[in-house]
Amino acid sequence: MSASYEFPRPLVTVDCVVLGVDEQGLKVLLLERDNEPYAGRWALPGGVVREGQGLDAAAADVLRRKVRLAEVFLEQLYTFGDPGRDPRGHVISVAYYALVRLRDHEVRAATGAREVTWAAVGRLPTLPFDHARIVETATARLRGKVTYDPRVVFALMPARFTLPQLQQLYEAVLDTPLDKRNFRRKVLDQWGILVETDGTAPSVAGPPARLHAFDEAAYAERAASGFQFLL
Repeated sequence: MSASYEFPRPLVTVDCVVLGVDEQGLKVLLLERDNEPYAGRWALPGGVVREGQGLDAAAADVLRRKVRLAEVFLEQLYTFGDPGRDPRGHVISVAYYALVRLRDHEVRAATGAREVTWAAVGRLPTLPFDHARIVETATARLRGKVTYDPRVVFALMPARFTLPQLQQLYEAVLDTPLDKRNFRRKVLDQWGILVETDGTAPSVAGPPARLHAFDEAAYAERAASGFQFLL
């Protein structure tokens, strides 16, 4: 026996907050909308969840179609369901946040977008819908998570990095300075999830800095033992 709903169904969409870090700090990827409503405005990449499509698959599809991104850290963030959030009608958005290494990805405008840009989180243009709130929620999630889960930080780092580069990234995400000695003691001595690699990088002052890499096996072992990676 088949059954069906007798009630109107709100539209379900996904919106993606793509975050990266460069020398200027934490950035979010925006696209210039090509369609109404709000054509010509900067906004988050998003799209409709198709019939039979899972949410994770829909978010990954949006990144591929709208900004040509694939195989990045992607995690569900929050559901935004204010009935008045979209002028076209009752639209529920399941938001995701993605983390990318900026130098590894060349983002380009594609379906439904005129241009793409990386905007500083602290200096965003006026965004349509409730996208400013979605970015704020994603930023708060990231800033909270980096204090106990280093995997999200290494999703933003190049494969090999110096300790000063790692500290600069933490400071950019947290928007606060960190004590150099305490930082090195925690990530090197207490966490035990970095390995030295061959090669060095130039240093502004002093000898070249040693390059390190994230040891995923060591991380998995320590995490399984219940170790807390508190910053």
